[in-house]
Amino acid sequence: MAKEYKMTIAGLERSLPLCEIDEHTEIAAFVLFTDVELTVAAATELLKLAPEFDVIVTAESKGIPLAYEMSRQSGKPYVVARKTVKLYMQNPVSVKVKSITTADVQTLHMGGNKAHLVKGKRVLIVDDVISTGESLYALERLIGRIGGNIVAKQAVLAEGAAAERKDITFLEKLPLFEK
Repeated sequence: MAKEYKMTIAGLERSLPLCEIDEHTEIAAFVLFTDVELTVAAATELLKLAPEFDVIVTAESKGIPLAYEMSRQSGKPYVVARKTVKLYMQNPVSVKVKSITTADVQTLHMGGNKAHLVKGKRVLIVDDVISTGESLYALERLIGRIGGNIVAKQAVLAEGAAAERKDITFLEKLPLFEK
């Protein structure tokens, strides 16, 4: 039987499977994909904590359901920083990122055709989990290069030391599990 971590998020009980990231540490895997009930509830609660904003930005891919639902509820647009340049992207702006859940260094891209939604606007960054903060840092650099004004950084969960950060808002703390 797989090990799990049980927790309450936005008033909903969930069991998260534990996954080994190295020989000393496991993380509780949190994935919003397919969990519509939790996505809606988390978006509702995060919007209650959000300052005034013009646009939501997230990184591909696990933050997309949350950004979409927050956009739907708030009526504000959202933009996804993509991991690959797409044919339809005009003059993409790019930054490098190394995430705890991905083995290789990745690059985040935003096409110039979406930059007008961010440039000079109040930007709310959202993600499912903030852990090391590398993805968040990459988004901050990307938005800065485009000329957006970041007004808040939010996540459903803050993992490990990220829960001690004062520059993010989140719904629940997610511990790291030492073996």
